[in-house]
Amino acid sequence: QVQLVESGGGLVQAGGSLSLSCAASGNIFRVNTMGWYRQAPGKQREMVATITIGGTADYADSVKGRFTISRDNFKNAVYLQMNSLKPEDTAVYYCNRNPPAVNFWGKGTLVTVSS
Repeated sequence: QVQLVESGGGLVQAGGSLSLSCAASGNIFRVNTMGWYRQAPGKQREMVATITIGGTADYADSVKGRFTISRDNFKNAVYLQMNSLKPEDTAVYYCNRNPPAVNFWGKGTLVTVSS
């Protein structure tokens, strides 16, 4: 059974940084590109960043140059380092495989950026 548990969210001022972690159990991690996604209030969930098994990363234009995704294939974990945060980054952040599987969504972790 696949389980994804996100952590590391919180309240930060604009310009600050946060580091998110996602722990994966089950067979999802070793064979999949993983991704971070976010859903802001009143908006659809969107892709933030993805990373292949080999470590090739891709980012949404809105976070390029500010966010860095990484993964540890031994720990079954994926991370998101977020720098220069903006109020528009406020959202619940989720990890999932890419493309995402509907039944793999976890509870997410809330990131709130104050202006």
